[in-house]
Amino acid sequence: MADGCHGHPRLAAIHDRLDPDRGDLDAYLRTAEEFGARRVLDIGCGTGVFALLLADRGIEAVGVDPAGASLDVARGKPGGERVRGIHGDATAPPPLEADLVTMTGNVAQAVADPVTWQETLRRAQAPLRPGGRLVFETRDPAGRAWEEWNREDSYRVTEVPGVGAVESRVRVTDVSEPLVTYRWTYVFAADGQVLTSDSTLRFREREEVEADLVARGYVVDGVRDAPDRPGREFVLVARRPGTGRA
Repeated sequence: MADGCHGHPRLAAIHDRLDPDRGDLDAYLRTAEEFGARRVLDIGCGTGVFALLLADRGIEAVGVDPAGASLDVARGKPGGERVRGIHGDATAPPPLEADLVTMTGNVAQAVADPVTWQETLRRAQAPLRPGGRLVFETRDPAGRAWEEWNREDSYRVTEVPGVGAVESRVRVTDVSEPLVTYRWTYVFAADGQVLTSDSTLRFREREEVEADLVARGYVVDGVRDAPDRPGREFVLVARRPGTGRA
């Protein structure tokens, strides 16, 4: 089920304005270039930011997401017709052969249920060609990132064209490691509407993630540092065994 910030039409429509800095995607674009990817499946594609960046580079991009409202936003963007958007999740991958499968941002951690996580890894391998890669990031639990998720550090007012001022803030509602639950609150100045979005993330240790990948039949090619959050995130690069393009 999609969180409110992605699944509610009013929140999905302003999501990119509230989170405009997607410099984290630069590393994924370099990864696509590194592996010579011609077709990429982006799991949890949201409003299609990464998929459209891929399309701009002549790479065939397919995005899958459980939030229909976010997919609607992606389709309505300039160039949105170049990206194939599928309503669903990784447990029911589309029939295609991809060189690269990605889960950017919080997507991997948002799959908090252990059984669903194992199924996600298993099913994410199906669209990969032999030798293709799965790449995703996950925060290092030792960094205790959730301790910075508070009203004082997150509060801001964003002026959204055609919408007006939107106040946003976040607070953690529960910490039961490895699970962390938090709530975003949004206030629309134009009509006073208040919307909330609750999310739960699972903070997995590096060794746990590597073991999960191996158990699902992947070869772990490496664990990299996230350029935008050095020392705070692991970037997993896993390969589907078999003969394929280098």
